[in-house]
Amino acid sequence: MYSCPQTCLEMIKFVLLVNQQGQIRLSRYYQPVELSKRAALEADAVRCCLSRNKDQCSFVEYKDFKLVYRQYAALYIVVGVTDGENELSIYELIHNFVEVLDKYFSRVSELDIMFNLDCVHIILDEMIQNGHIVETNKSRILAPLAAIDKMADG
Repeated sequence: MYSCPQTCLEMIKFVLLVNQQGQIRLSRYYQPVELSKRAALEADAVRCCLSRNKDQCSFVEYKDFKLVYRQYAALYIVVGVTDGENELSIYELIHNFVEVLDKYFSRVSELDIMFNLDCVHIILDEMIQNGHIVETNKSRILAPLAAIDKMADG
């Protein structure tokens, strides 16, 4: 299988799950960002997306990359991507991610995410690896969690 070097033109830089108050509920980075710079990056990106009204486009040019975001009830999912990435495919990825969460949690809520971060990270890791989309099939994405749940039920 072909392995893409760090210099790929298209890739996902980060994924953020944020509530309407701007509190980060999950952050996942696919490129190294210094811890000291993460808080400022997250605050700026979140402020940029949350300040937009519903009539505006969900794709935002931001510094040297783009933000693609969607709102689901009280949660925003914000994905930072390089300029070469296809915004529509990321927009669809966000929707697919929410559908997988809904399938696993039976109507996902902010509390489900807060109290089951490990499961949400597993789902995200099954979908995105090294900043690239690797899986979109819901059953395959949920297979590792189904195996873990089966072992836990024992």
